[in-house]
Amino acid sequence: MKILVIEDNASHRRTLCEHVGRLGMSVRGADSGSSGVELFLAERPDVLLLASRLAEIDAFAVCRHIRQLEPPGEWTPIIFLIAAGDDAALQRSVAAGGDDFLSLPVSEVAIDVKLRAMQRQLQMRQSLLATTRKLDTANQQLQRLASLDSLTGAANRRYFDAMLEREWRRSMREGSTLSVVMIDIDLFKQFNDHYGHPAGDECIRQVAKALCADLDRGGDLLARYGGEEFAAILPGTTLGGASIVALRMRDAVAALAMTHAGSPHGKVTASFGVACGVAMPETAAATLLAAADRALYQAKADGRNRVHVTTSLDPDCFTTDEEAA
Repeated sequence: MKILVIEDNASHRRTLCEHVGRLGMSVRGADSGSSGVELFLAERPDVLLLASRLAEIDAFAVCRHIRQLEPPGEWTPIIFLIAAGDDAALQRSVAAGGDDFLSLPVSEVAIDVKLRAMQRQLQMRQSLLATTRKLDTANQQLQRLASLDSLTGAANRRYFDAMLEREWRRSMREGSTLSVVMIDIDLFKQFNDHYGHPAGDECIRQVAKALCADLDRGGDLLARYGGEEFAAILPGTTLGGASIVALRMRDAVAALAMTHAGSPHGKVTASFGVACGVAMPETAAATLLAAADRALYQAKADGRNRVHVTTSLDPDCFTTDEEAA
């Protein structure tokens, strides 16, 4: 254990350091409050012994300054060295951030007892912090797992819904555009019936991987929306930008070249519906999602393996249509 002694009386400082040294602990001595602060920053001691009477600077101010210098969550026990019967100094030491005190003159036994007690407290605190960190890590892992789809590793429906609401509120605050892409693997039931469920699961996994690869911004999110359906949130993205992303996704799925005997294309493809808007108080995030879903339905009705987009949240308004090459 490392001990820092701040005492401007050379004789007292030497005696204290000798006592601590004989206890088998590492000790450094500072001859003033300012040099003590410097040593505190350089050495990061486990315990600080601080004389309540310093000539150069008020010892209680030194204590307050050290408390301000400690990083959040860190704590260094400060034991004040106070003249016997000096109740005023005792009160001021606690008010300044001191943890305990020793009455002067200090015996070697008293120092031993006090430092051993502080050592036990530090060990208990370190054990508690280690346990807390483990619990925090476990909770973060549980939260991460709770937000993921177990088959694909993409976000799950619950997380998607929460993020859509969050981005909708951001759009309302900032007046920024928000795009949503709805995605469906074409003729997936036929694929599952023909090749079996294990192959169907692998198909979904491969499609999810291809879709995620085309989301290159940190704020974008892909989620498995249900079954063979996926959905993507593209914050701050215009309709044109979202259309480009959807086209890249469509090409990435086709590039997997997974054989699909039940598809007119002879391979697995996907259809995409894109909607974009700016959140308004009179509308809800579900409106944007519904518009993207209608665009997806239109893409499937028009032949699949294409991107259909809408510039309006109006159920009857669709615009451009990007067909397969």
